[in-house]
Amino acid sequence: MACLLVIAAGLAGLPVYVRPQIDPLRHADAVMVIGGADHRRYPFGIDLAVQGWAPNVIVSQPYGSDAPWLSRYCADRHPQFNLYCFEPDPPTTKGEGQDLRRLAAQYGWRTVIVVTFRPHISRARFILEQCFGGSLVMVASPAHLSVPRWAYQYVYQTAGYLRAVAQPNC
Repeated sequence: MACLLVIAAGLAGLPVYVRPQIDPLRHADAVMVIGGADHRRYPFGIDLAVQGWAPNVIVSQPYGSDAPWLSRYCADRHPQFNLYCFEPDPPTTKGEGQDLRRLAAQYGWRTVIVVTFRPHISRARFILEQCFGGSLVMVASPAHLSVPRWAYQYVYQTAGYLRAVAQPNC
């Protein structure tokens, strides 16, 4: 019976975590790089702005001074785009959504490309749509996950969904 539950949970998670809705790229007002342990998303998101998809880049720094390389990057000048770095409070996707809402209102942004990694796409969309009334273009940064890491993400993302449902609104 336990084996059947694991199989059912795995199959149920396929469209949410493994094959989430990833949007085709289109020009936007900003690229937002959601914070997280897989740091490949940062250069991927910044490269989208360098390629001309958006004139602004929003970088979440949920680890603050524990990510000195990101702090140095945020302190540098970037002539190809405007860079906005912030520490979300709380340091969660919901906190990032609150900062997105604030920045979008301040600068009049209507469309934002959001970069995160594949297992987080659906949950990030769910949360950010509660905070941002504009259009979100959700894209996945390149990441290769092992089977144990996928199992961990199923549990972690499901717990995050439960928390987001229990604490609705931005």
